[in-house]
Parts: sequence; C-alpha cells; structure tokens
Amino acid sequence: MKEGQAHILVVDDDDQVRKLLRRCFESENYRVTEAKDQAGVDKALLDEVDLITLDLNLGSADGLTIAREIRQQWDLPIIMITGKGDMIDRIVGLEIGADDYIAKPFHLREVIARVRSVLRRTGSRIPTAKPAAEPQGAQISFDDFVLDMDRRVLTRGGQDIRLTTGEFNLLALFARQPHKVLSRDRIMDLLKGHDWAPNDRSIDNQIARLRKVIEADNRNPCLLRTVRGAGYSFTPQHHSSTE
Repeated sequence: MKEGQAHILVVDDDDQVRKLLRRCFESENYRVTEAKDQAGVDKALLDEVDLITLDLNLGSADGLTIAREIRQQWDLPIIMITGKGDMIDRIVGLEIGADDYIAKPFHLREVIARVRSVLRRTGSRIPTAKPAAEPQGAQISFDDFVLDMDRRVLTRGGQDIRLTTGEFNLLALFARQPHKVLSRDRIMDLLKGHDWAPNDRSIDNQIARLRKVIEADNRNPCLLRTVRGAGYSFTPQHHSSTE
C-alpha cells in the first residue's frame, strides 16, 4: 500500500453505483476495491482496508448482517448507504456501530466530505499532497501573462499585476496543471502548507478575484472555468513553462 493513500472498500450490488463511487474516490487519490456481495467483502478484507461504504439494500444479502459481521471481526469505519425512507435501517445500522450514513440519491461532493470526516475522526490515512516546490527562476507563460516564480509576481505586457499571496499560490497551482479539473477538496489538499488556510469559501473568493484580473469578461470566464459538480479547470489557449 502506498504511504498516505487510504484504501476504501465500496460494497454495492449495483455495478453503475460502484463504478461511480470508484471514479469519485480515485479522483481524490484514494485506493478503491469493489465488492457486490459477502464473498467479495471477505476477499477484499484480506487486504488492509481503511474505510467501507456499504449499501444496506443489497439484492443478494442483508447489508445489516454484513455490517454486523464486519464489526465483530474488524475495527473499521463503515459508512452506510441507504434509501431515503429506510429510517429503521439507519437507526439499526448506527446502533451496531456504523460511523455515518448517506441517503440515496446522494451528491458525490457530500460523499467525499463524509468520507474525509470519518477518516479524520478515526485517524485513518487521508490522501495528501505536498505543495510543489517553486523552482528558482521558473516562469510560466499563458496567453498574455507571465508568472514569475522567483519574484512571485504576475506580469502582463511587462507590467506587474498585484496579487495577494493566496491569489498567487492559487494561480500558480492552476498554471502548473493546465486543462486538469481540480475539485475544491483537492485544491485545499494541495495548498496546505502554504501560508494561508484554504476553505471552500476562501477558494471561491480567490477565484472570483483572479477572474477580475485575468479574464477579459469575468462573468463569462475562459481561463478559469467552473466545471459544474466537479470543481475548476485552468484552460489557457497558450501555455509554456521555463526554468
């Protein structure tokens, strides 16, 4: 197992739901194993698992029974996935030791938030990434702009543009990963260790301010695009980097 990479076991008898959750977790740098029944769970638990998401309404098995057996043998956090009307199952699940529950239909952003919360509470591994070191003398050029990493300034047409430390760090993060969609959670992970404490609102505010600086029309952004339900993507027409 890679150091610092949490391993999530996704238990659901619906192939589409399992694949959806796998893509969601892997996009956040989690390791994922899928299981659709008791046999799959038993096999997966031979490996080291950090957290289990468990659908209680499995077609071939009782999710509560599986949860009880897991709890009897393993000290692992369990997040139950239930239908909206399954209040009794939720209560029973929590009573037998489940750590949280998610109601269907769910939003992937809520799933990630609940997984992170449970992993923090239980002391399990959460994917982290150290901020990339800023190479001395490096410059990143995009469209009409140049990011000077040594001077830590943004220029356009040879003129310096004033940015706060947080705005510069955020723009540098995007400029190093053009055309890649970054979720808010991923941005927060990557910016930890810089001299500001990012959160959802601060990131959105910083992006709004950056758009006023780099966009021709900040109400219709072309460089810092919002990817609905996923995060943000930096999409310059021209991009180059030198050291």
